[in-house]
Amino acid sequence: MNTLPRWIEYGAFTLALLAGTINSIGLLGFQHQAISHLSGTATLLGTQLWALSEISWELFIILASFVFGSMLSGFLLTSTSLKLGRHYDSLLLIEGTLLSLAVYFLNQEANMGHYLASAACGLQNALATQYSGAVIRTTHMTGIFTDLGIMLGSALRREPFDSRKCRLFFWLILGFILGGSLGAFLFHHLHFNALFAPAFLCVLLAIAYRIYWQRTLN
Repeated sequence: MNTLPRWIEYGAFTLALLAGTINSIGLLGFQHQAISHLSGTATLLGTQLWALSEISWELFIILASFVFGSMLSGFLLTSTSLKLGRHYDSLLLIEGTLLSLAVYFLNQEANMGHYLASAACGLQNALATQYSGAVIRTTHMTGIFTDLGIMLGSALRREPFDSRKCRLFFWLILGFILGGSLGAFLFHHLHFNALFAPAFLCVLLAIAYRIYWQRTLN
């Protein structure tokens, strides 16, 4: 991890910022449901499962949509390890498209908007999953906090401390929290149209990645 390229740190922070923004919009507008991670949604499904209500079906489709988004990443990426030159820009453009479509359906009060937003988060979470033995998640922070705690515990045993990995976790956590604040601000002023902001950020990040990749080839 000491050889971690700078583009991974910048990209991880931006993706975490993006996910935090989407998640806060979801919490404020999607019946107070998180959409960038599924623990709460799966729990809600469990509580509603025996009722076999319309809510149960909707929660199930949200879970399935997240898996579908992850499946798109799995199809376009040939490995879980991070490497410059893979189809990250294509996936980011797809994510931006899904979020933009979600805005339309959410403004029509259609559940399809929830499903599209969940698929976008699933796609992003599978986009960058592992680097140098460290699992990188940008759409939820439970694993990041857990890994950070493990690192600190190991340091107490005087094992080598990977400062670059710690720095990466710091940027992920900071990006997600700042994204939550940004999402709350945007939702207050724009309601569901606030999702256009992370959609636009996806496009910008895809362009920046493509330019950086092309320059490294020259």
